[in-house]
Amino acid sequence: MKLANRLSRLGTETAFEVLAEVNELRSKGRDIIALSIGEPACATAPNIKEAAKRALDNDLTHYSPSSGIPEFRQIIADYVSSTRGIPVHPSEVVVVPGGKPIIFFSILACIEEGDEVIYPVPGYPIYESMINFAGGTPVPLRLQEERQFSFDVKELRSKISDRTKMVIMNSPHNPTGGVIPKRDLHEVAELSLKHDFWVLSDEIYSRILYSGKPESISQFPGMKERTIILDGHSKTYAMTGWRVGYGVMPKELAIHVGRLMTNSNSCTATFTQHAAMEAITGSQDSVTAMVEEFRGNRDLIVEGLNKIEGFSCHTPAGAFYAYPNVTQACRNHGFSSSRDLQQFLLLEAGVAVLGQQCFGHRPFDEDQEYIRLSYVSSSKDIQEALRRIETSLSDKQLIERFLQRQRAKDVARP
Repeated sequence: MKLANRLSRLGTETAFEVLAEVNELRSKGRDIIALSIGEPACATAPNIKEAAKRALDNDLTHYSPSSGIPEFRQIIADYVSSTRGIPVHPSEVVVVPGGKPIIFFSILACIEEGDEVIYPVPGYPIYESMINFAGGTPVPLRLQEERQFSFDVKELRSKISDRTKMVIMNSPHNPTGGVIPKRDLHEVAELSLKHDFWVLSDEIYSRILYSGKPESISQFPGMKERTIILDGHSKTYAMTGWRVGYGVMPKELAIHVGRLMTNSNSCTATFTQHAAMEAITGSQDSVTAMVEEFRGNRDLIVEGLNKIEGFSCHTPAGAFYAYPNVTQACRNHGFSSSRDLQQFLLLEAGVAVLGQQCFGHRPFDEDQEYIRLSYVSSSKDIQEALRRIETSLSDKQLIERFLQRQRAKDVARP
């Protein structure tokens, strides 16, 4: 049967493909330390789970309004108002099952065929996937290691054209842990006002910041009217499987995004919304403790990576990812790319990481290689992973056997 041509434009999130490899290897008895998936390892806080149980016991299992339970939308509005310093009305909030729908719906609602969308590279792969799927033109913006993985505003300015309809920003950033300086956000705000484009501000890691306070582009005059804030509960509250996210946007756009919810998901699960209300209004002790644990893990993994020959790693300012430059390690050991290194570490060292090919189109730094390691595991697992990486990369025979198998696979491919 013939499928729609648009499916050929749809990408994926490679982290889940690697997770499938990890699970397959584990099913065969392999001991794999997974530093590949962006998911807090800690459990959802007890008070949040109890709120979900109460909702179930009270039979709160039926449809809610497509844009979310009114009480929850008010709680989100109050929270965003207090954390971003902007007035937010509940009518400007749309609750969705996870963060991805806000990316999808925002692009569907704002981008016509041929419109240009500027997005960060490396970056969350769903940005590029959804731009292509909706018929937009993706315009990659390089994040520079020498800028602590932020971008050069001059370069952004050079990429803006009369077809630019949206700029996507993510701070703190996946996969690098970089944070966009406030002064650069201000300059982007001025560009948005001048050139009349939307800003999709992915702030899903806003609470996972190791110094200072999170900054949102929505704070600048005139930007609330042209900013779509993406946030949610997956990362902050260790609720990845609960699927609770939300967008904050101008009311007119929120109406249309609500209709997209009606046409796709009907609504977000009612009892998870009640749990999510408790997450925001209840004790934040679990969040504080989790971020402090991540801080210790961050320092541990960065120090360890920088001791491995051929690795060079900046200290991330937020999120929970280390993104070391492994160019020299690849050259030293004969790996053609970070993809080879990723596979070697998985199959030979028993450590799952993600190569830079997992994070969008690669138009820049063709001679540079990076991998992403998520440091949400226990410190014990991180220490063991570092030991395995260093040990395996010092075994020349192990590397040569792996490379021979890779070359044999390449020859066997039609």
